[in-house]
Amino acid sequence: MQYAEKITLCEVGPRDGLQNEAKLLTTEEKTELIEQMIGAGFKVIEVGSFVSPKAVPQMANTDEVFLALGQREGVQLRALIANERGVDRAVACGCRKVKLNVSASKAHNLANLNRTPQESVAGFKACVEKAEANGIEVSGSISMAFGSPWDREIPVEDVKDIVRAYLAVGVTEISLSDASGMAYPSQVYEICTEMKREFPEVTWWLHFHNTRGLGVANILAGLQAGVTRFDTSFAGVGGCPFVPGAAGNVSTEDVVHMCDEMNIETGIDLDRAMGISRRVVELVGHPTDSYLLRAGKSRDLIRELPKGQLKNQVKAR
Repeated sequence: MQYAEKITLCEVGPRDGLQNEAKLLTTEEKTELIEQMIGAGFKVIEVGSFVSPKAVPQMANTDEVFLALGQREGVQLRALIANERGVDRAVACGCRKVKLNVSASKAHNLANLNRTPQESVAGFKACVEKAEANGIEVSGSISMAFGSPWDREIPVEDVKDIVRAYLAVGVTEISLSDASGMAYPSQVYEICTEMKREFPEVTWWLHFHNTRGLGVANILAGLQAGVTRFDTSFAGVGGCPFVPGAAGNVSTEDVVHMCDEMNIETGIDLDRAMGISRRVVELVGHPTDSYLLRAGKSRDLIRELPKGQLKNQVKAR
């Protein structure tokens, strides 16, 4: 298999990780983590979301975090928005990149918004125009693109229709998200291959949850299909608060470790990333789904044994 020599990871822990946590982190705590991420080499970070604090209280201080961070040369700090009010908040606090989201599940979208996914995206036009008028970049996300509790697998043609709707309002950077944790590698490879072939003008991102232990395998399938941009979350925290059991993003350090072993460049210092994740575990106050925090790096196991020790270990078996 031939893989890309270099990939880009977006650290989504400050938004998609922390939005599912019971503990509300302060502006200072979030700023500290993001400062450390920048120092570790992250070039794309999802700082938070401009949504109703009543709906997602964990994100209520996103504006303050952006103001505390300011502009960073060579680092893209982005936020999730739901409407024009989100664009207004982005303008006020200096956020230069926002992301819109729609569910690929027709049943889900109709039940919640009384619109099809395509109709929802068409309604984003005003957001895109206001953002562009204020010098803010816009990307789009399609959640549950690989399946949902309401529809099981989503027909790929339905996902393509949503992509076309995004393109119609001027959004050409799109993330395919497995919010429900239902994706599997062969499906990921087939869908990504087809999407890249049909929409070569789109910049693709992939966002996987590790709900059923397939997150890293799905990233590998995306790599095989030629995708080079992936979302990950420090310590593996997070998940979708609106999907039963869908907790746990793919751990950033697990993915960086895999890439280091495969000689795929991420630009991220693994030891510093692990230090950040240990700090996150302290802050949230509970263990998380990070293999690397439990087992350590593979290369740390390679050490010289005292003479005769290996022979004694074999005999003991």
